Amino acid sequence: MNRKPIVLMLEDDSDRIGRFESILAANGCGLLCYRTASSFIDSYCTVLQDVYLISLDHDLIRESEYEDDPGDGREVSRFLATQCPRFHTIVHSSNFECAESMFFTLLEVGWDVEKVAPIGNDWIESYWWPIAKPWLRRGLSQN
Repeated sequence: MNRKPIVLMLEDDSDRIGRFESILAANGCGLLCYRTASSFIDSYCTVLQDVYLISLDHDLIRESEYEDDPGDGREVSRFLATQCPRFHTIVHSSNFECAESMFFTLLEVGWDVEKVAPIGNDWIESYWWPIAKPWLRRGLSQN
């Protein structure tokens, strides 16, 4: 049975999520996206089977004033730092200081991690995808 390589993502922006889904689907890959730090962390150990890449945003915003605090990417990077490093990870946050913190939290414990600044209207296609593609191609070549 052929399975799609999956990107496990922390992202709350619907427009971004749609653009990630589009580029991944066009290339035979899938997206498993969480909008809160707690939902990412709670699901992490149960969703790993087809994951080939992790991508993390930092700033997460409530969809309404009635929602619980969504947390942030530093919570997820601190959690991942307690796990065995097993996936290439991209930090994709415009919050430079927090992105640096997430990057070094993971790097210091052996994770293979890169950063992408979400600058411009096509950053997902022009900057994020070229980093993600080689890692996802490994999953495609195994099918």
